[in-house]
Parts: sequence; structure tokens; C-alpha cells
Amino acid sequence: MGKVLFSLPDQLVTRMRASIPPKHRSRVMALLLEHEIKRREEALYRCALKVEADESLHEEMKDWEVTQGDGIENGSW
Repeated sequence: MGKVLFSLPDQLVTRMRASIPPKHRSRVMALLLEHEIKRREEALYRCALKVEADESLHEEMKDWEVTQGDGIENGSW
């Protein structure tokens, strides 16, 4: 398990200490972070789906296909 150091506003720290027992704080933070990360990943996924469905963008991306593999040989890196 990793440790993370981050800063919080003093008022929030005071409220956290008053409402969340010390042995439960890591679990609460993990749940909150997991929720926020999932929300952001889902938003990014929905954005990617919209890009995939955009035909005009799809056509524009075909122009970039010519750069695939430029200067890179299989197994060279």
C-alpha cells in the first residue's frame, strides 16, 4: 500500500478529524478518490465515444495515418 501526502484547507481538516475516526480516514479517502476517478474516467470514455462517432473527425484522422510507424521499426525500441 502506498502513502500519499497532500494538503487540505484547515477548516476541512478540522471537520474531518471531528467526524472521521483516525483508523477510518484512509478508507474514507480511498472511497472518495475511487468515486472521483471513476467519474472522470467515465467522462473521458464518453468523450472518446463521441469522437469515434464523429464522421468528419474520423475523415480528418485518416490524414494522420500516414505518420504511423514513421521512423520506428518493429522491435527497434
